[in-house]
Amino acid sequence: MATRRAVVTCARWRSAPSVFARGLATESLPASAPEAPAATIAQSYNDAALSSTATTPILNDQFTPPPSTPATQAGRLFQQPPNPFLSTATCTIHDFPSVEPINTVTYPSTHLLLPLRRDILHRAIVFEGDGTRQGTANTKYRSEVHGSNRKVRPQKGTGRARLGDKKSPMLRGGGVAFGPKPRDFSTDLPSKIYDLAWRTALSYRYKKGELVVIGKAAEIEVEGPGAARWLKEMLKWNKWNNTNGGSLFVTAERREKLFAALAHPGMDKEARAVTVDEVDVKDLLEGGRVIIEQKALSLIFREHSSDLNSKVKRVV
Repeated sequence: MATRRAVVTCARWRSAPSVFARGLATESLPASAPEAPAATIAQSYNDAALSSTATTPILNDQFTPPPSTPATQAGRLFQQPPNPFLSTATCTIHDFPSVEPINTVTYPSTHLLLPLRRDILHRAIVFEGDGTRQGTANTKYRSEVHGSNRKVRPQKGTGRARLGDKKSPMLRGGGVAFGPKPRDFSTDLPSKIYDLAWRTALSYRYKKGELVVIGKAAEIEVEGPGAARWLKEMLKWNKWNNTNGGSLFVTAERREKLFAALAHPGMDKEARAVTVDEVDVKDLLEGGRVIIEQKALSLIFREHSSDLNSKVKRVV
């Protein structure tokens, strides 16, 4: 019995501080809020969570263009991020060398919205690399070396190894056994896969915002010794220089002033320029961005679309 009373007394003593603290909290509240002590901590937390959720705006997945600079507040166009579910791709056409947006052009999704296929790009690059190997190494066989066919020494009696003529591969100046000969290193690749690799590379650049399309000829007005310095400053101003990965100019025809300015020492690190007949898939994937003329882009799409037309049969 004494033990039970001790347990009850201990329980009352443990609950006394909470009752005492609740009384102090009730006395410290103002008289204008008599119902405040009745609200528990859990109810207050739930009310606060509901009110904050109701007032929080729901984020919408919309494209917000960046703020325009004072120099381009008048009619600056922005290219929205590409949507892979669209059937067309909108491409902004720029002026050159001011790089001001002029208008927009729509291309099919099969041209600029293709998914990234690393396997196809790898096969195309290997195919191009194998085609550029010369394979001109050439050695002379035993029969091609100039000299007499007389036997060097008797077959027996000298105690040395038997030899034939002096054109033997074992002798200095003789022929080469199993040496390299000119050969063709080129490999085969279906034309449809190769054409798909071209448009896949352009789609990769377009999705990353690294495809700049020029509406007119990409020719500079400055010529002479100062052309290289002017072009270098222009690339630096537009963040197209070596610091930002460099650039590749693709033109429909040879632009003499542009090519001459990029031929100066040190300009190859800033940018390169090739015609549409010289460019390949590897060039489109190298560097920071691709600056291409609209005419050159149309030529690439026209020449590399055999996989879109089943009637076209072309051997690469």
